[in-house]
Amino acid sequence: MEHVTFTNIIGIVITFILVLLAFFVFSVVSNNKISNKLFATFLLLNAIEFTGFYTSLLFNEPNNFLVASREFSYLQMPVLFLYILSVCYSDFKLQWKHLWHIIPYLIGNLVMFPRFYLGSLAQKKDLFNNFNSLFESYFAHTALHLQSIIYLTACFIVLKRAKKIFKENYSSNTIATYNWLFQLILFTAVLYGFAIVKNGLKFFGTPAFFEISHNVIVISVLIFVCWYVLKALKYPQLFSGVNSKIKLTTDFVQKPNKKQNKKEIEQLSTFMAAHKPYLNPSLTLRNLAEEIKMNPRELSVLINQNLNQHFFDFVNGYRIEEAKSILKNPAKKEFTVLEILYEVGFNSKSSFNTAFKKYTGLTPTQFRKNK
Repeated sequence: MEHVTFTNIIGIVITFILVLLAFFVFSVVSNNKISNKLFATFLLLNAIEFTGFYTSLLFNEPNNFLVASREFSYLQMPVLFLYILSVCYSDFKLQWKHLWHIIPYLIGNLVMFPRFYLGSLAQKKDLFNNFNSLFESYFAHTALHLQSIIYLTACFIVLKRAKKIFKENYSSNTIATYNWLFQLILFTAVLYGFAIVKNGLKFFGTPAFFEISHNVIVISVLIFVCWYVLKALKYPQLFSGVNSKIKLTTDFVQKPNKKQNKKEIEQLSTFMAAHKPYLNPSLTLRNLAEEIKMNPRELSVLINQNLNQHFFDFVNGYRIEEAKSILKNPAKKEFTVLEILYEVGFNSKSSFNTAFKKYTGLTPTQFRKNK
């Protein structure tokens, strides 16, 4: 057995954490079963990749298992993309058409088949000893990096549209979940950026710089995995999706009617002030439309185009005004900020503080002191 290195130890730790988290996600009870399975699969695929950090401790000679395990890397980005879709859209379902995502994986294996899978043990040894100078190595690195760029870009596009739909139709403060997803994709993109630099140094740089870049990415991966575990513990719910069939207000074609719009805006303002539907933390545009007996599409256009606000911001504006009145009320001076945020329809202290500062320029505590 070879001497145990720092990379070997970190690789074992990362694999253990990922497998443990994968089994937890797979077994947890949730309405988003597809999301759970996809995320658990993504974690396991990453765990398989990081066995490469210590396979030299397990195998003295190259074999087909080592080749096959490396090829699973082609499945990571497609599974992540499908996971993002399943989280963003509550009506997402796996379909036969999604099988086209495995095409890069099949091509990658076909490239390795002639010389690696079918080669003798002596040939495999020779190939592995000179792997970085082979066509197969150049192809694999180029294909994987190109694939990661395409899929990460697609993830950002999906998340951007889903967030816009969410803000136009939902008032729930689970919008923070989408910020978390954005951070996940962003950090993944940063890691893949490091990997591109590292592999560039592998082929075109000096061994010393490659060793430094390798250690940086190993530590970065460990930090990333620990960060994600902590986030998962803080947000155990695996997201509330939006319906992908909901359209953006920019997709609607509607002739302006200033007189009618003014009447509807007055009707909406009167209803909001009298009935305070915004106190419901789960209020949606469809719920509000039903309450005021208006077509959801018309209400969406009224708020997003005529009031020039997302539904999310529209509702939060009323919630902040309600919070300000409580903070100003001497009879309610004993109310804590946590009690107030729940009272006015928020369900997260961070989202309440962010929204309050956006509308007033102050934190709730500062506002109470300066009133």
